[in-house]
Amino acid sequence: MSQQLCKSIIDNTTGGRPFLKWTGGKRWLGSVIELILPKQYNRYIEPFLGGGALFFRLRTWPASLSDINAELIHVYRQVRDNLEDVIARLAQLEIGPKAYREIRARTPRLPVTRAVRFLYLNRTAFNGIYRVNRQGKFNVPFGCKPGTVLCDEDLLRRASRALQNRGLHVCDFEEAIGCAGPGDLIYADPPFTTRHDNNGFRRYNEVIFSWEDQVRLAKCCRRAVKRGAHVIVSNANHEPLAELYQDFCVKYVTRRSLISASADGRGPVKECLLYRVH
Repeated sequence: MSQQLCKSIIDNTTGGRPFLKWTGGKRWLGSVIELILPKQYNRYIEPFLGGGALFFRLRTWPASLSDINAELIHVYRQVRDNLEDVIARLAQLEIGPKAYREIRARTPRLPVTRAVRFLYLNRTAFNGIYRVNRQGKFNVPFGCKPGTVLCDEDLLRRASRALQNRGLHVCDFEEAIGCAGPGDLIYADPPFTTRHDNNGFRRYNEVIFSWEDQVRLAKCCRRAVKRGAHVIVSNANHEPLAELYQDFCVKYVTRRSLISASADGRGPVKECLLYRVH
C-alpha cells in the first residue's frame, strides 16, 4: 500500500456543501470532527457515504467512498463521470406534485436517466428523505420548499471535481473497513439503530440497519484500530452503543432534529463521536 500522506483541503465555503440532501447528514458536525482528525493519514475511507458531508468538506485524496445503496453510488459515479449530460437532463424538468408523481413512478434504464430521477426526487421529496419500501420502491411524498433549486450547476460542478480520482464502491461496510491499513482514516456514520430499535427514522434502504449490524460495525472498527488505522464513528448517544466501544474516546454533541413534520418534534438530539486516533 502506498504510504503517500493524504491531502485534505478543508472547505468551509459553499463549495464544501454536499449536492444531495440526506437524512442524518453530518454537515453540522464537520467543524467538531476537524478537531479530532489525525494530523496525517494515508487514505480516507467512508463506508456509509450518504450525502458525503465530511468528504466534501475535506475534499480528501486518496479516498475510498462506499455505501450499500447501489442507486446512491450510481448517482455519485454519474456526477463524477457524466456531469454535463446529468445537468442538461435535470435542467429540463419542472417542479410540481404532478411531475413528481410521474417521475417517481418511472423505472429508467439508461444510467444517466436513473441518476437524474434520483437527483430530482432527492431535491423535491419531503425533507429530502430517501426511503424505499420492502420492494425497493421509493415511497416518499412530494414536499419541497418554495424556491427549491432543482439544478444547481455550480454545486454539481464542484462536487464532480471533488470526486475525480476517488474510488466509489457498492459494498457492505465490513468489506470497506476491512481494506483499511496502517495510517488510513475511517469515518463511519451508520444509521442510528439502538438495541430496542426506537431511534425513529432509519429506513435508508430496503434492509434495516439492525442492532446486530451495530455490533458487527464495532468489531470491524476495533480490528481496524489494531491494524493501525485511525477510526472515527458518529452514532446515537445510547449507553449500550458506547459499551461496544469501551476502549474508544467519546465526545458528546447536540443537534436539532429536522426529520419531524411538526416543529414540536424538532427538539435537540444528543449524539456522540467515538474515536481512536493515533
